[in-house]
Amino acid sequence: MHADAYAGFEELYRSGKITAVACMAHIRREFFDEAQSNGTATAIEALTRIAQLYAVEAEARGKPPDERAAIRQAKARPVFEELVRWLSSQLQVIPGKSDLAKAIRYALGRLPHLEVYLSNGKLEIDNNAAERGMRGLAIGRKNWMFAGSESGGENAAIAYALIETR
Repeated sequence: MHADAYAGFEELYRSGKITAVACMAHIRREFFDEAQSNGTATAIEALTRIAQLYAVEAEARGKPPDERAAIRQAKARPVFEELVRWLSSQLQVIPGKSDLAKAIRYALGRLPHLEVYLSNGKLEIDNNAAERGMRGLAIGRKNWMFAGSESGGENAAIAYALIETR
């Protein structure tokens, strides 16, 4: 299951039936925010390295799972492994309580859960497609509070579920 580090998901993973797969978009967002707010060279470099992984994804997109996995193993794995090494080294030279250190610790905690995508061509590097699919529900939920009555709300819920799961 692609997800961020929400602690509520931990119970799902305990049985071993569901594997945690981290989302690079969530990892990237931490560095993007740091680069936007402070222009930190380390955050910008992290974004550049992450962009290299997305470039490999662009090349692999649309190919069968076995080809995607082979492309990732050949091209993305070395970049991925170097990203982990580089982030670990950066954590040693920056202030431990900084937002950048927080972003690096988040990344280092999540990257082991993302590594599985490198060898599984059925997985994606992020869960952006799923999040885009849910965006309409998230945007509309405040509007749906005003369905007129409880039965109106139930009917609306059924209709929205059918529309979103077409």
